[in-house]
Amino acid sequence: MPLTSRIEDYALIGDCETAALVSRDGSIDWLCFPRFDSPASFAALLGTPENGRWRIAATDRKARVSRRYRPDTLVLETTFETKEGVATVIDFMPLRDGTNDLIRLVVGQEGSVDFSTDFVVRFDYGRTVPWVTRADDGTITAVAGPDRLILSTPVPLEGEDLHTAGSFRVSAGEQVPFVLTYSPSTTPRPTQPDVQAALANTESFWRDFAARCPSVGAWTDVVKRSLITLKALTYMPTGGIVAAATTSLPEQIGGPRNWDYRYCWLRDATMTLQAFMKLGYYEEASAWREWLMRAIAGAPEQMQIMYGLSGERNLLEWEPHWLGGYEGSRPVRIGNAAAEQFQLDVYGEVADAMMQAAAGGLQRHPRTRALSEVIMNYLESAWRRPDEGIWEVRGGAQHFTHSKVMAWVAFHRAANMAIKSGDRPAFAERCQRVADEIHEDVCRKAFDTDLGSFVQAYGSKTIDASLLQIPLVGFLPADDPRVIGTVKAIETMLMRDGFLLRYNTDHVDDGLPPGEGAFLVCTFWLADVYVLQGREDDARRLYERLVGLCNDVGLLSEEYDPIAERMLGNFPQAFSHIGLINTALNLARRTGPAEERVEASGQPVAQADAV
Repeated sequence: MPLTSRIEDYALIGDCETAALVSRDGSIDWLCFPRFDSPASFAALLGTPENGRWRIAATDRKARVSRRYRPDTLVLETTFETKEGVATVIDFMPLRDGTNDLIRLVVGQEGSVDFSTDFVVRFDYGRTVPWVTRADDGTITAVAGPDRLILSTPVPLEGEDLHTAGSFRVSAGEQVPFVLTYSPSTTPRPTQPDVQAALANTESFWRDFAARCPSVGAWTDVVKRSLITLKALTYMPTGGIVAAATTSLPEQIGGPRNWDYRYCWLRDATMTLQAFMKLGYYEEASAWREWLMRAIAGAPEQMQIMYGLSGERNLLEWEPHWLGGYEGSRPVRIGNAAAEQFQLDVYGEVADAMMQAAAGGLQRHPRTRALSEVIMNYLESAWRRPDEGIWEVRGGAQHFTHSKVMAWVAFHRAANMAIKSGDRPAFAERCQRVADEIHEDVCRKAFDTDLGSFVQAYGSKTIDASLLQIPLVGFLPADDPRVIGTVKAIETMLMRDGFLLRYNTDHVDDGLPPGEGAFLVCTFWLADVYVLQGREDDARRLYERLVGLCNDVGLLSEEYDPIAERMLGNFPQAFSHIGLINTALNLARRTGPAEERVEASGQPVAQADAV
């Protein structure tokens, strides 16, 4: 049978190398071992329970269910309250120490509660049924090819119809552990972890991480939760941050806008660095910058918009035909063909990230200068080419306004860095000359006098929320009449029940059928522009509306359907949480990330009141 859980009914647990989604009813419906981008062992999220899931829940279907994260951690508690008692399932993933574990601990609190568990392993994205064996101590081992999962628990388990199931009762003061361990099938069986020690160490890791977060006024708690989420989406061995923990959660229920987001986008670089550095997380910022510099090494014309967790370039897109998709939303996609697109804006993002890292206090990377010169040499002619743009359209390349603006950012930031170094005056002059040329080109070709607004692409009549980046990167001041007109056009044409669309898919041929939700990070951008324009009250109201979309454990997806009042898109979405952090900082501090980014361009900004 298909799943009924909404996207917002899931919580995240992880070990900074992979992650699992746990539904409100205690079912782990998505988990990839050993990495975020590995084939899923539990893929019911994109199909049915027969595609793999692990459920532990009270047998009383009328049980009252509540959940929370333990304060400042990624340790999830789901509490089941029945007429006979109260018990809690504690779900967490210890940080790696030679083993890959997921631990579920059922704790009795009052009276007694009857539980059942259903353990369904399907390797290779829900397709491959493993060979399951039971050891004398009751341990269950599931093996298929290179993969092995080992489940250890004192609960008696029996196999039936390719499921492994069991029932048990937990009373007040009792604890029933379940330990799931992944390892290659060719290696010796890993050592069983000490559950209580693993729980204590996991709590300590997350609390130590969250304790470094300074006050952000009234939004400190939601900022902390977003920081923890970003850390959970970080692949610790390399410092890369995945855009989301999932693939193919739809941007419209039943539609084809379903993409694999388990990779690292260059586009997120500047805002991620600013979020970390403004909150004092320099170790994380440095790790992300190091990943970025490794990933983009090589010929500039071969720079991709996204990479794998370790900088892999081959992200071949394919469709697992056996998965029916989330609520029938097909196709399901593994890999992402957009990695092969030409997207001009990423060059600006990389240049801006280099400058922001230096401005934030990170020691200059030894390859910054050489990379800057090589990239600028290539970009001097490449900026004139059409591209697929920030939204990775599949309807053909265009001269997108946002792309040209970000090309300006690349040359502008390169010129500024060269000027500050003091030893490359000719390079600085050349970069500034090209920046001025691009600026004139955009202002002449991308501004529509009839609309009183910039438009999505040269010659277009379409408005695009990415135009909000014009003031945010300092291309024009926020109080420039052309910016004011653009913001008004965006408010008029793209606002739906208080949230922004990226663009109107009914009016744009992006290679796909029309229809999608409001794009949350775009709405955060609008709040940031309000701050730059001195519209403090509007910014706060919009921000509070956005924060109100967080689910009960503080997580945001990529998009939101204001009509159906439900989340859409991959989950949890790093870009949405980065937007939440940066807008909170813009509202709470006299100089927030938006002001700092604009000041890098030499443009004046309105000052917000400090909280």
